[in-house]
Amino acid sequence: MKVGHRLRREIPLYLMILPPLALLVIYNYGPMLGLVMAFQRFNPALGFLKSPWVGLYYFQRMLILPDVGRVIGNTLYIATLKIVFDTVAAVVVAILLADIRSARFKKTVQTIIYYPYFLSWVILGGIFKDFLAVDGLVNRFLGLFGVAPIRFLSTAPLFPWILVSTEVWQITGFGTILFLAAILGINPQLYEAASLDGAGWLRRTWHVTLPGMRTTIVVMLLISLGSILNAGFDQILNLYSTSVYSTGDVIDTWVYRAGIQQAQYSLAAAVGLFRSVVSFVLIAVGYYFAYKKADYRVF
Repeated sequence: MKVGHRLRREIPLYLMILPPLALLVIYNYGPMLGLVMAFQRFNPALGFLKSPWVGLYYFQRMLILPDVGRVIGNTLYIATLKIVFDTVAAVVVAILLADIRSARFKKTVQTIIYYPYFLSWVILGGIFKDFLAVDGLVNRFLGLFGVAPIRFLSTAPLFPWILVSTEVWQITGFGTILFLAAILGINPQLYEAASLDGAGWLRRTWHVTLPGMRTTIVVMLLISLGSILNAGFDQILNLYSTSVYSTGDVIDTWVYRAGIQQAQYSLAAAVGLFRSVVSFVLIAVGYYFAYKKADYRVF
């Protein structure tokens, strides 16, 4: 096929790519120009070109901030809990869904558990604030058993676990898709052989299903390393308050307050760039080990 003819045939496809490509450049690559603020004493009146350059000053200042240890610790703690519990919940739900024989019931359950994934945390934050309020539904239920009202969203030790449990509820359904696909790829003869050997459901799950899912589980955990410094900005921003900063304040929320609310643009940009660089390294390490341990390739 001649190059000119092929190009004329593919022109509509290139035109279809242009709008999403323009959005990607404008909203993903365009804002990266603002990273120069991390190396400047940025003044909005002077702009990027005339603001004085200070080199690595704000990166050095970042390391001596009194809150830096607490914020990084909270981020790692909450993100690790989310990765572990999200994976465990998705694996368990996928195994249970795979054993449902009624196709109609299975589709109904899948639809119900998938739906929360598509809801914004702006909406979910308001819902959970009402549910977990002192006079909310959860405290009213606990009151039936004589339990005193609990300030869930204002109690620092409880807050990380509320973040984990609400995220598990939101994304578990969507997270089961890959694990269900892994289960469907297991040779059915392995289950038949296990049944003939007298293995019950638990033994078949432990000796057949989980080993068959092992590669997918390992890959997902390794890839999740890239999000270890992303504890869920939108979720935390809609649920936290000053009373839970000690356990709920993470890098992204600190950058938001410093950059947007306190107008410390250069310092916030330095912290954000530091987080992005570390995340990039972790993503590269995760994909490397995913290739080495599970033969997983992106390209």
